[in-house]
Amino acid sequence: MTSAPRPRPKYYDLNLLHLPPAGLVSIFHRVTGGLLFLGIPVLLYTLQLALSSEAGFETVRACLTSPLMKVVLLGITWLYAHHFFAGIRYLLLDFHIGIEKRPSGISARVVLALGVIATLVVAGMIW
Repeated sequence: MTSAPRPRPKYYDLNLLHLPPAGLVSIFHRVTGGLLFLGIPVLLYTLQLALSSEAGFETVRACLTSPLMKVVLLGITWLYAHHFFAGIRYLLLDFHIGIEKRPSGISARVVLALGVIATLVVAGMIW
């Protein structure tokens, strides 16, 4: 008697490059939502520091003018912009607007482009 063949191990391809735009928007929407949620305590602390005194305001202002913090702010801007535009896309999909394959792919590309455009506009304003 021979033993039954052992099942082969499964290897998952975690490369996002082969996903369609709608898949990327879906994954990014979830990730941006989680990161924005986790950033709420930092935002509240910064707001509390800036509003507590003039010295606190100057501390926050000095921190926000550094080049590294400007890059961080651009990252946060992209997080918010992408999550916002993807949320609008999903609301429209909930109302069965653009739910077919072609319009869905177009709206996914529009969401990805609008997130980048909004970030570039903010980059132009802070630099």
